[in-house]
Amino acid sequence: MQNIYQSTSLLLLAFGVTADAFSTASNAPSSTDVTQVGSLTAPTIGCGTIAWSTDFGRPNPELEDLISTASTNQNGIFFDTGERYGSHAKTALGMGWGETECLVSKLLKENDAVGKDPTKAVVATKFTPSPWRTTVESVVEACEESRKRLGVESIDLYQIQMPDIVKPLRRFGIDKSYDKVYWDGLAECYHRGLVQNVGVSNYGPTLVTECFEHLAKRGVPLASNQIAYSLIGRHNGAQKTLDTCNDLGVKVLAYYPFAMGLLTGKYTSAMPELSAEHALTSSLTKSRRSKFEQKDLQRYANGDGKNIPAGGVAPLLSTMERIANDREKTVAQVALNYIICKGAVPIPGARTAAQYDDNMGALGWRLTEAEVSEMEEVADTLGFSFDGAGFKRSNAKFVGYGMETWSLT
Repeated sequence: MQNIYQSTSLLLLAFGVTADAFSTASNAPSSTDVTQVGSLTAPTIGCGTIAWSTDFGRPNPELEDLISTASTNQNGIFFDTGERYGSHAKTALGMGWGETECLVSKLLKENDAVGKDPTKAVVATKFTPSPWRTTVESVVEACEESRKRLGVESIDLYQIQMPDIVKPLRRFGIDKSYDKVYWDGLAECYHRGLVQNVGVSNYGPTLVTECFEHLAKRGVPLASNQIAYSLIGRHNGAQKTLDTCNDLGVKVLAYYPFAMGLLTGKYTSAMPELSAEHALTSSLTKSRRSKFEQKDLQRYANGDGKNIPAGGVAPLLSTMERIANDREKTVAQVALNYIICKGAVPIPGARTAAQYDDNMGALGWRLTEAEVSEMEEVADTLGFSFDGAGFKRSNAKFVGYGMETWSLT
């Protein structure tokens, strides 16, 4: 733990961040708070775009406002998307490839500030392993398509979305892995200048180390590894993966930093007498999530007396709320800042300017070691670890014919 804080301090000094940047008096960062992801200088918090709907092609003023808000951030902009992201209906049917990439490009170009200075925005996207993609050239071709949709000469960060787990013919003994082929594909994209940096997603310590060494032989640095990571999502191999990546110099990008809303301030109430954990239960009953997701999240929130002890996440929320109140922050900002303190870059989703602005309020300050340790101790006594809800899992993906899983080992 001490090494993480010492390393963070040295990096901050290198980027010109002073002690004043970590004021606890305001949500707004008072100085630059950025990090290195490979060759990129990016804000220490990104923004996920998987929930940016492209349905019907209608204008989206909420997203336009979000881009406008983001363009004023002195730390820059860091958006994470993927070729597989698209409208909910089309994605469910296996279509809609590249729609969100096109949307991100369109919104950025239409914004006056970013349109005139594209360097203000860092955009990462992803290659999706698929049964018909079995060659180096298939990776290059997919990269070319993403590059065109994003409207850039070279993609800032090109990631593999998951290990090669989509094997519809596995039951017939056809189960060959193409992970190394995909790594060679990343190297080819890098050497052709199609991408500035390469990364992976959902790789555990063993696979990320193999990939790191494989790419190094091709003269390609591995910049990032995107995994599910949060205060209550550290016990499924995620913490060991983060530690390995920190040792390798590979930046971890953390999705599900709020554990699908369980650790976010959006569940707190405007009523001061209603605590965060009580407001969470109330909010879940009004949630727009699927019934399957709501059922699982209710178990995490309240406990089921079986896999999740009674009380669920409530003890941790109480601790986080107290720390948030002491610092004049939101519970969500505490959740994000915790991840930053562990050496990772949280990638929370946001669909409105208000959500984006609240997320950025986690920049410019840091929790103390004592606060980090206290929250971890409480989280460790909950008796469960978060691994997703409904069909949205931290170790599996619905791939049309069923769920395929991976392990962070």
